[in-house]
Amino acid sequence: MIFLRLRSTSLTLTLLTSLGASVLLAGCQKSAAKTPTAAAPLTVSVTPVRTQVLRGGVTASGLLIPKLEAAVSTELSGYRVAKVFVDQDAQVAADQPLAQLDDTLLRAQIAQQQAVVDEQKVASERSVEEAKRVAGLDNQGVLPQEQIVERRLAARSAGAGVAAAQAQLNDLLTRERMMTVRAPVGGLVLDRTVRPGDIAAPTMVMYRIAADNVVELNAEVSEADLAGIHPGDHVSVTLPDNAAVDGVVRVVSPEVDAQTKLGHVRVTLPARPDLRPGGYGRATFLNSGRSATVIPESALRFDADGASVMTLGSGDVVRRIPVRTGARAGGLVELLSGPQPGQMVLLGGGAFVLDGDKVTPVRTDAGAPAA
Repeated sequence: MIFLRLRSTSLTLTLLTSLGASVLLAGCQKSAAKTPTAAAPLTVSVTPVRTQVLRGGVTASGLLIPKLEAAVSTELSGYRVAKVFVDQDAQVAADQPLAQLDDTLLRAQIAQQQAVVDEQKVASERSVEEAKRVAGLDNQGVLPQEQIVERRLAARSAGAGVAAAQAQLNDLLTRERMMTVRAPVGGLVLDRTVRPGDIAAPTMVMYRIAADNVVELNAEVSEADLAGIHPGDHVSVTLPDNAAVDGVVRVVSPEVDAQTKLGHVRVTLPARPDLRPGGYGRATFLNSGRSATVIPESALRFDADGASVMTLGSGDVVRRIPVRTGARAGGLVELLSGPQPGQMVLLGGGAFVLDGDKVTPVRTDAGAPAA
């Protein structure tokens, strides 16, 4: 009996020991299953922030204005406008009649002055004949010397009277020619303010004409961008209907507005009927360029906090930096604030990378300036 009891006790201990070992082994296996293997860092493409010339990135807007606008008026004053020959939006040629002033009073004055001229000529002829009669009688005692001199002076005075009367007649004849108001240049009539019955005056602008139908864009450009724009540069101008017009820079303003810090660039456009002064246009200066801090557009990342880039820090750890962008051109975007030139940024916007992640960088030359 004693032997059986001891054997039963020994079997129980053996079973308990085996059970404990099994439980311990299962716990170790479960613990080992919960411990993951460390993941390899994500491989990403990086490129440096660069400083280079940003071509075609300068845009500016402005109003369409005539290259040369002619203001038509008359030098005469006090005459009534009798007829108006053309209206606004009409095409006129140089020296074409635009309006006619009433010359009724002037024609009467011309006839009167013509009679005065004829009278002065008769008086002059008489004086000349009397002067001829005393020719060669000086100091001979036939006539007093004073009378001889007086006749000669009377002849000269009569001649001067003829010249004065003729000058007044010429003035009236000139006024007669000016009674027809003519176009000083050919082009499009932009505005007509004269009406039949108006009293003409030199201060009254009757017509405004866009000379030769040439229209320009008066673009307002920032002070920093003016240095990269030169006469002769080609410009693409976008109109409100999204039509594109090719133009050429004619004049770059020599001064900048002290308040706005903007200068004016005059862009000459081809003659087209849809280019109307007073309209709006937006210019892209194709040959312009300026030094700027740039990155590829693919490096930009947008979220609820705005634009940012993922930069590569020490130990290949990613850091998020907010940025403020400027002009864009050729797949590049200007950085107005953000990482400095030479700092590496992740391409693709770092879509699968979080701030603080460790990565394996592969450098590319995206955005490098062309050789």
